[in-house]
Amino acid sequence: MAAGSGWRWAKTVRSGVSCGEAAAPGVMPPGPLPFRAGCASPAMAPAVCGTLLGLAMYASGLCAVSGAAFLYHDYCVIGAGPAGLQAAYFLQRAGRDYIVFERSHAPGSFFALYPRHRKLISINKQYTGKSNSEFNLRHDWNSLLSHDRRLLFRRYSRDFFPNADTMVRYLEDFASLLKLRVQYNTAIIHVTLEKNEQAWNGHYFFLIDQDRKNYKCSSLLVAAGTWVPNVVNFPGSEYVEGYETVSINPEDFTGQTVLILGRGNSAFETAENILGVTNFIHMVSRSRVRLSWATHYVGDLRAINNGLLDTYQLKSLDGLLEGDLEDLAIVKDKKGKLHITLRFYLENRNISAGIDSITLPQDELDNFATRAPYDRVIRCLGWKFDFSIYNRSVRMMPGKGNIKKYPQIKASYESRGTRGLFVLGTASHSVDFRKSAGGFIHGFRYTTRAVHRLLENRHHGVPWPSTVYPITQLTNSIIKRVNEASGLYQMFSVLADIILLRENATAFEYLEEYPVGVLSELEMQTGRKARSGLFVIIMEYGRNFSGADKDVFYYNRAVGEAQHAWQSNFLHPVIYYYKHLPTEREMRLRPPDWPLPRPNAIHHIVEDFLTDWTAPNAHILPLRRFLENCLGTDLRNFFAESCFLFAFTHQKLPPSCQQGYVRMQGLLGSQELRQHAVQAGLLQDYTHTDLSGDRPPDSHHGSQEHLMRDHGIPLRPLQHLVNAKDEL
Repeated sequence: MAAGSGWRWAKTVRSGVSCGEAAAPGVMPPGPLPFRAGCASPAMAPAVCGTLLGLAMYASGLCAVSGAAFLYHDYCVIGAGPAGLQAAYFLQRAGRDYIVFERSHAPGSFFALYPRHRKLISINKQYTGKSNSEFNLRHDWNSLLSHDRRLLFRRYSRDFFPNADTMVRYLEDFASLLKLRVQYNTAIIHVTLEKNEQAWNGHYFFLIDQDRKNYKCSSLLVAAGTWVPNVVNFPGSEYVEGYETVSINPEDFTGQTVLILGRGNSAFETAENILGVTNFIHMVSRSRVRLSWATHYVGDLRAINNGLLDTYQLKSLDGLLEGDLEDLAIVKDKKGKLHITLRFYLENRNISAGIDSITLPQDELDNFATRAPYDRVIRCLGWKFDFSIYNRSVRMMPGKGNIKKYPQIKASYESRGTRGLFVLGTASHSVDFRKSAGGFIHGFRYTTRAVHRLLENRHHGVPWPSTVYPITQLTNSIIKRVNEASGLYQMFSVLADIILLRENATAFEYLEEYPVGVLSELEMQTGRKARSGLFVIIMEYGRNFSGADKDVFYYNRAVGEAQHAWQSNFLHPVIYYYKHLPTEREMRLRPPDWPLPRPNAIHHIVEDFLTDWTAPNAHILPLRRFLENCLGTDLRNFFAESCFLFAFTHQKLPPSCQQGYVRMQGLLGSQELRQHAVQAGLLQDYTHTDLSGDRPPDSHHGSQEHLMRDHGIPLRPLQHLVNAKDEL
């Protein structure tokens, strides 16, 4: 689109940063712009050059920002990858004022480069045996959500693991067919904010691009992904080749000995590509290998890439080692061979003096594992978020520990430091890192929709979508969702369906895929009220079934009996019941590894080999009885004759009778229905006790008249109704 199309012009009195204020860490002082020709290297441009150029341009133009004209939008989205396009889709469908900034000339620029060997590890299952589109999305990990069925990924590729080039083409079509407002060739190089009481969140966000154009928005959605390579600096690290630049031609590695730093999918993908032509490959990382089928985390090592595990365990020269990369050092000999040593051996030594003057580990331990020299060392350590473009005022801070590569955000995906700044897509994975699928398309397409619903309620007064049902539909509604919903299935333990009970439990309100981490804020975030209790439906794995050191193939690993459902290991539905909405304190003090605080009652639907929770006795009946115990009512459906009998013996009729029989609604009696009920033992055969002898047994009018006569009704059929075995 044209740079100015759809924009509203605005003036600002001053920028969020004055000329004398300290800029973000790493921002250079004002000075001349760098020579742009220095960014000609394709390898350097994505990771380094754009950032350096952006920082310099910001510094030189900082003082000129004050009083400048800004192009304004309500929503600014940084990045036109899958998450940015998904956010744009929801904003456009809602008729909101937004713009997406993309630094490249087309969407999905990350997929244009990575993975280097072009095979994605996101499955593209063509056939499931079912026609339900929501269910099929459970096994389609590449499609974005839209109303256009042309934009299902299976229409673009039949490969189970598609090529990355297909993803690029898919994203281009998604943006163009849906006419999303994306401004290409626009690299945002600096973001700051300025307080303003009239703004939605008490401040506006100000953005500057590489051409010094200024933009202003009320809410900022960051969907830029994690694209800066993780680098470990140690003596000799200049000899290391990066995953982003290393050759992908196997012939370049013929007869070579290779060391790979890292143990994720990119490391094993690289090893898989050269496995058949190298002398041997060693792989070193500070942690042990994590297999996705053991951890149940899609980001861990996938089977498609783990050929090196075979050659290692079957002793075919290749091998894996554990060690802290920061303790390593690399020394290059006169023949160009790379020797691995330890950093402390180099202390007080001159590494440039030559390898002969340096002590190597094998000099003291002659069977040191990596004593053989290497021809090449390749770094495959993954990616991290680019924090450099955010001014200190934005307070975009990195996480701690193993999530330091992601920005700090709340469970609502809003920045911990700045209201109105939301992080979407891969960069939002700190919420469920190594737990669920929030860092991947099949997960963040749903979390992006959740963020949009939060924004609709906050800024536009549109409550979270919900549907109201009579209480008699409670069991059916839950069973339908746990068997079809893709968002619950993929974002297990993160997104949940919420059932808000109406007064006296006569009806309920159903909300889909709400972030459970902010359950205590449900009323504020959704615009819905939880006055009479609630159910939370979530999907979970067994508590002790996932982990890098777990044996997930042990005998009797699956549970089949409903009475042992709480011991289920594989993914299964769990229903939490709360009489009151949990408080923030209760959420904070919840048990370790629990997604929610302790409920008033909890029910596990027993795991199922087919993930088909429709078995009448194993799945539906225990669920219905649990719901009845929580509500203190009978959720069965009854014929009019049964309701009539209940009216004589119960102070409170079951909901189906209150909502049907009492209101003169429900199934009309007929000879066929009565005969079926008699055969099932649910009704007495009144034809054998007809005392009048003047009415045919199939007369509906006669049946009613007969019931009104002053004759005693035997207790046996009523007792049978109350204790009926056929409770479904």
